Amino acid sequence: MTAIWRALALAAGMLILIAAPFARGHAAESTRDTIALHNMLPNKEAWRAYKSRFVSESGRIVDTANGQISHSEGQGYGMLLAVAADDRTGFEAIWGWTRANLFVRGDELAAWRWEPDKRPAVADMNNATDGDLLIAWALTEAAEAWGDLSYRIAARRIAVEIGSKLILLKSSHGALLLPGMAGFSAEDRADGPVLNLSYYVFPAFARLPLVAPEFDWGGLSRAGLRLIEKARFGPAKLPSDWISLKSGEPLPADGFPAQFSYNAIRIPLYLAWAGFDQPRHHEGFLAAWDRREGRGLPLIDLARGQATLWLDERGYGALPALSACASKGTALPRALRTPQAGENYYPATLALLALTAARMRYPSCLQD
Repeated sequence: MTAIWRALALAAGMLILIAAPFARGHAAESTRDTIALHNMLPNKEAWRAYKSRFVSESGRIVDTANGQISHSEGQGYGMLLAVAADDRTGFEAIWGWTRANLFVRGDELAAWRWEPDKRPAVADMNNATDGDLLIAWALTEAAEAWGDLSYRIAARRIAVEIGSKLILLKSSHGALLLPGMAGFSAEDRADGPVLNLSYYVFPAFARLPLVAPEFDWGGLSRAGLRLIEKARFGPAKLPSDWISLKSGEPLPADGFPAQFSYNAIRIPLYLAWAGFDQPRHHEGFLAAWDRREGRGLPLIDLARGQATLWLDERGYGALPALSACASKGTALPRALRTPQAGENYYPATLALLALTAARMRYPSCLQD
């Protein structure tokens, strides 16, 4: 009987995949609207330079400031940028490496970290939900761009796994997105559930209904927006990287620095990319970033409201520039439209993502 039900589920999934291109009206209800990613990176030379520095011949995205490791997040970003650059060969290389080296858990989620100097290279089998979302979204965009059913099938498998295992529906805050399969739920932690609001990849929620329309991605998006508005801590009134909902209201999670740091700086990127461009969505972030006094992007201790570190690589500046573009219509500075040689993986990636988001949502910000 189990085999019969599995066969029926597979057949139903295939019907959804076949019908998905004709069901965009329903899918668009997820957020405000949907825009295809394909060919939306305006600077193709920047992508070629990025590939030469961060993408190995086998398709591994190398995190140059983090021990040359690779992770599901980086592979997902690389796949998205390859679609945006209309580089199917590059996409297939990155997806091939990802499939062979990170999908080793025995389910449809990726192990989050691959270390080149360790054996086994994957020592921690936990997933990172943002990486899975990015990969599923990239596969969805690739299927739309190049008409490849295998990409659509792979995207659906990952999206269904996320929807069925990582979204908590019974919450006073609405749907919650767990950061990983292990270590974050109320059963796993005394202060659980613990969330990471930068894992709410809002532009992905708008597109995943194309492959998994049975899940309420729009509800997840709305719940994430409400949490971002509530999770404003300390004098700076910014979200911490990790938050606890144990008490019912968001608080900085135990065991993590109460900082607006490397994770949370991506929140306004995803807001702008999804078309959430009201001043209220961005003004808190811009208020903190406007106090830079010519320095880089600050990581902020939320208890004191003071910077603990300045991120001075130029690519980080694309984040406040995109927020200002989305909420105020400010043009992206020309210097940020061509990523700088010599930067590390993370700021270089954020710069290209912001450039792609601007082209998709706010093309007037790229006009002089």
